[in-house]
Amino acid sequence: MYPAQFDYQKATSVDDALRALAENPDLKVIAGGHSLLPAMKLRLAQPPALLDVWGLEELRGIRREGDMWVVGAMTTHAEVLRSDLPLFPEVAGWVGDPMVRNRGTIGGSLAHADPSADYPAAALATGTQFVIRGLDGERTVDADDMFLGMFESAVQPGELLTQIRIPATITASVYEKFRHPASHYAIVGLALARHADGTVRAAYTGAGEKAERLSVLEERLNAGQAAGTGLVGAAGLLGDRFASAEYRAHLVDVLAAKAAERLR
Repeated sequence: MYPAQFDYQKATSVDDALRALAENPDLKVIAGGHSLLPAMKLRLAQPPALLDVWGLEELRGIRREGDMWVVGAMTTHAEVLRSDLPLFPEVAGWVGDPMVRNRGTIGGSLAHADPSADYPAAALATGTQFVIRGLDGERTVDADDMFLGMFESAVQPGELLTQIRIPATITASVYEKFRHPASHYAIVGLALARHADGTVRAAYTGAGEKAERLSVLEERLNAGQAAGTGLVGAAGLLGDRFASAEYRAHLVDVLAAKAAERLR
């Protein structure tokens, strides 16, 4: 299928992109395109104009700054996969296929906030921070405040996600996933990360309208208990032709047990 007709322009710098977004509120940012273009081809999204930020080298790269890893938003999944980041390389290995990983970007995926995406669970489990920039300056948003709803993140119109800041003090981490066999999106994905103080953070994706912290699992693991069952109720979870809400709730329990065993 072909997308609806749209205008196209290419940003030459972050400042250039922010000016363009301020001048034209209808612009939709596109990076690797592996989230937006499929939706456009299916006419699920019909933006009248695209702003291409793929060539912005200032938004690429991974570097260590003290106790944090700083990841440029335009860093590809393949680059994340080959990195020394905590948890995210394992998660990147579950993303799509080699073509998607070589072109898709970590920032594009996180800002898109697809409820079945893998990275949001990793961000919540690791306590990642997001640097978001607009013409008036930049702000930092914690992972707990980043994912607002289905395809809705804290990145507001006229803003760009520029950096992902991941704690370098994670001592152990695990990602378990039950994926759709064709799309490879998470029917349920579950992430655990043990932090420097010994506490474990847990999060799941794919089961609801957004990725969520799994507080019941955190409490059990931090008390030295088994993961157990009944971690989430079916009420409020997604149900579709791929998996009912009840089955997704069951998968959370199954994946939590596997992840907790691996984290030991």
